Amino acid sequence: MKDKKIPEATISRLCIYLRELSELAKNNIITISSSELGERININDAQIRRDLGYFGQFGVTGSGYNIIELKAALKKILGKDRVLNVVVVGAGHLGTALMSYPRFKQPGLNIVAAFDTSKEKIGRQISNIDILDIKELTREIKRRKVAMGIIAVPTENAQEVVDTIVEAGVNCILNFAPAALNVPENVNLKSVDLCQEIETLSYFCI
Repeated sequence: MKDKKIPEATISRLCIYLRELSELAKNNIITISSSELGERININDAQIRRDLGYFGQFGVTGSGYNIIELKAALKKILGKDRVLNVVVVGAGHLGTALMSYPRFKQPGLNIVAAFDTSKEKIGRQISNIDILDIKELTREIKRRKVAMGIIAVPTENAQEVVDTIVEAGVNCILNFAPAALNVPENVNLKSVDLCQEIETLSYFCI
């Protein structure tokens, strides 16, 4: 399945579909059509069918999708049927907020440790997550079988941290440092620049 070239926008929408299906399941709703689902999340029903079509045949014409079955299928596609060990590098204000964010504690994501250079922070815990010396990063990534790294360090340190994480065998990285980072082709890097997003929004506030 991963050999197929799936648009990143499609994967993002699958996450939206899964969240909505989870809410529907909580309300004991059994089935839903693509048009009904589209109306709830403001996405064209043809787009929903196209996105799901990348991964096989879902639903029955005239009956719609079985919510429990589609939810289970999407969880498997998105890797939410297994636990991913995650590390946070940088235990400053942003890193601390990420470690305390409730949705990072949802099933499927397991933050196993955080890393920093500050002697004042090393040895402490935040939300029951140990803060370790960044010198231990490579060893702990391998020992704890880490699948994803979250970077929340200053810009000038970001590339060095990324290089260390990649060399340790992690190929999925979420970067919050406002920096253009270089990674090998086999590494999936997603950067989120909060300041840039706010500045973009500020244009529309004028």
